[in-house]
Amino acid sequence: MKKAVLISLALVFAACTQQALQTTYDKQTTTIESFVTAQMKADETATLTRTGGAYRVTLHDTLDPARDSLGWNGKVTLYYAMYILSGSSLSASNLVATNSEEIATAASWDLTDKTQFGPVTLDMQDDLLEGLKMGLYGVQPEDEAFILFTGKYGYGSKEQGMIPARSALAYHVWIESIE
Repeated sequence: MKKAVLISLALVFAACTQQALQTTYDKQTTTIESFVTAQMKADETATLTRTGGAYRVTLHDTLDPARDSLGWNGKVTLYYAMYILSGSSLSASNLVATNSEEIATAASWDLTDKTQFGPVTLDMQDDLLEGLKMGLYGVQPEDEAFILFTGKYGYGSKEQGMIPARSALAYHVWIESIE
């Protein structure tokens, strides 16, 4: 009898925890959608692409079907700024990583090691964050875009350095080239 009660309590606790997690992700989705709406209003040429759980707002979009776009087996060379998305805007206070010296300088980061700056090449076959991979799919050379996704498609329940577990993330990317 005690074992059945303990199992029942464990199941109730698990269900409550799952519901709380879904509520967190739902709130993050609302924040993402507010950010997307603001970007789309600010730039009437911007386009929205949604792949799985990732949103991509391509700024000043000149989508050209004649140009190559990044596929699931491709590689992309880019500059990026990665933010924890905690509100409807991005700022230096929620910037957690970048390979752009200009962005780092604007955020008043200590620039004693400048070897970290410069374009990075990512292979879509590598172990990228699921949200980043979905957001990069379809980008074209010279695109500038925001890629946003909930913690479900980021680090999940794992804390990653300065990034709390289950954090919604936003990447501002500048695509140099694709293969």
